[in-house]
Amino acid sequence: MLRSYFAAKTGGAAALAMVLALHGCSGAAAPVQVGAAGPWSEAFGELNRAGIELAVEEINSSGGIRGRPLQVVFRDDGGEGSRAAQIAGEFLQNSDIVAVIGHVTSGAMMAAARVYDRGLPAVATTASAPDLSGISPWVFRVITSDSANGITIARFLAQRGVRRVAVLYENNPYGRGLATSFRRSFNGLVISSDPIPSDPKASFEPYVSYLKRRGPEAVFVASTNAPGLALLREARRQRLAALFVGGDGWSSIVSDTLTAEGVYVATPFTAYDPRAEAQRFVTAFRTKYRRDPDGNAALAYDATMLLARAIAEAGESRSRIRQWLAGLSATEPFRGVTGPIRFLPSGDVVGRGVTMTRVRTGALLVERDGL
Repeated sequence: MLRSYFAAKTGGAAALAMVLALHGCSGAAAPVQVGAAGPWSEAFGELNRAGIELAVEEINSSGGIRGRPLQVVFRDDGGEGSRAAQIAGEFLQNSDIVAVIGHVTSGAMMAAARVYDRGLPAVATTASAPDLSGISPWVFRVITSDSANGITIARFLAQRGVRRVAVLYENNPYGRGLATSFRRSFNGLVISSDPIPSDPKASFEPYVSYLKRRGPEAVFVASTNAPGLALLREARRQRLAALFVGGDGWSSIVSDTLTAEGVYVATPFTAYDPRAEAQRFVTAFRTKYRRDPDGNAALAYDATMLLARAIAEAGESRSRIRQWLAGLSATEPFRGVTGPIRFLPSGDVVGRGVTMTRVRTGALLVERDGL
């Protein structure tokens, strides 16, 4: 009944505020608990957490969930599969936790998903590896799969006349999946494809020296922010004359304005998205954190708001929350700041993509919408 009441034409934030505040919030009420897991000390993990915390603040200031405050139990998985699986087990055994936001990284989510498959709904924020598709009916994600993202990036470069590309990737589920998708989709010449360290303190000199000898027009790097910046700094030092392109793992790369200038980034969200709901979120994020949100923050915010709506409408039964998420439809999706959200049976978000941006004076400015 509640779901039909809050029709899709009502803005996502407004609809959520209405349903959450339906009975008013009592300070004495026991909180509704959800878990959240990610590598919070990493730059992208920090921004994920910021998005979650902003959402919780807005939810509770609007009356909580049916009169009860939302409380997030944060655990740090370090982006490691074994640690993520252990945390997932703890969440599963804790009957007070009705759902999970996260995990953040693909490797961690793949390990945790096998635990959640025993009966705990989880919405991953930025875990984009193709191997997550269909891994469990209890697992969903608000970011598109790298199977689609790699295609978008390959087409983007081809349309700009780029014919010779070198590929570098972190040797983990995220890096391998995105690099594989790109290589399969690029219709030019991939002159090399090599793994790089995940440790930003490693030496990237040999990789850049090799690329200087090969002379690619562009270098596609499927990595997260920290090793990406380390690689770019070495490329700048050696004056490597090539375009650099990264996936959503580079959404926070603007933190080093000078190094990142001119780099292309395929991102699920930009602070310069003109949609009203996006700009409302950007304003709130800037007010709270004195910085622009990136795709990490926006997706984590959406995952939190989505689960809050699911709990408000389906109740605190884990199975009913899962059914509500799976039942989102084309005519009545959840309207998030990153766009409308509904899911395929595989748990992948439907009809979404990445936007091609370029770093200009410390901002990700749109170059071309994702295809």
